[in-house]
Amino acid sequence: MLNKATLIRGLICLFALFASNAFAGQDDPWLMLQKASQAARELSYKGVFVYQSGNASKSVQLTHMNYGQGEYARMVVLDGAPREVLSQGSDVAIFSPKNEKIMIEKKRGQNMFPALLPSNLAALKASYQAKNAGTERIGGRDAFVVNLSPRDQMRYGYRFWLDREYGLLLKTMTLSEHGDGLEQIAFSQLTLMDDQNMDWFKPKFDPSKSYEMDQDAPAKVSDSEMDWDVAQLPTGYRKVDQVKQPAQGKTGLMTQMIFSDGLASISVFIEPIVKGGRPKVGHAVVGATNFYGLVEDGHQIMVVGEVPESAVMQFANVVNFKSKK
Repeated sequence: MLNKATLIRGLICLFALFASNAFAGQDDPWLMLQKASQAARELSYKGVFVYQSGNASKSVQLTHMNYGQGEYARMVVLDGAPREVLSQGSDVAIFSPKNEKIMIEKKRGQNMFPALLPSNLAALKASYQAKNAGTERIGGRDAFVVNLSPRDQMRYGYRFWLDREYGLLLKTMTLSEHGDGLEQIAFSQLTLMDDQNMDWFKPKFDPSKSYEMDQDAPAKVSDSEMDWDVAQLPTGYRKVDQVKQPAQGKTGLMTQMIFSDGLASISVFIEPIVKGGRPKVGHAVVGATNFYGLVEDGHQIMVVGEVPESAVMQFANVVNFKSKK
């Protein structure tokens, strides 16, 4: 029979084993980020988050639910012009008042806070290094802090605050090449939900107004329909979408190609230059967003992304017109 001292030592070792397994993931920043990615999509929650860029800020009310029949979300912009975004899975409808009508614009969903991290983090590991950066309290909740540092000059760095209990992303900050904060998004209110009431999943605009589908919504196109391509993609980036849509105020179509590394996103816009038009050439920056324009084969090429200047310049310089066979 085991004596008392042996039994106590065994219990201590068993407790230590369980404790080490329970907290193992907290030592690996990639496992913590994976948990945050899953939590944003699998949990049901509601709250208000604030987006800040420079001196500009905007508050957004968010409700998100996942209860087995799919993922649903509703975002209401609380500042400025009324605007609501309803999403079901990857389908997104944007409701906004225009000329006494409610315009409905359908788009394919891109990652929105707090679901900024992709489901599969493998691609990010090739482009970023992850490191634990301690703990802080955000909105009254304990959070782990994880830094993502880029491996090259083709993307910004990021800092994430992850809820200690649920893993949900509570706050994110985009960092410049020098480590300065460029913009941030953070929950100011957050509540986890456990009911399945879906009454909230509908726009709240004046019911007396008519609803109309935006006819200028972009149309997804195949590779064979594309006249343009990017000759050589920087490491980590891949094309995630390509569309054609009417150019605003013009008769021709504008082509848009979207590239991403899983976090950073870059769009390439291409449209023919009209007679007498003044193309935009060179670099500009607004907050965390860099722009670079040039002219090729009678077309305006504009590259836009929340990435460093070097990234938009490299993309612009490898856009080329496909040769006709």
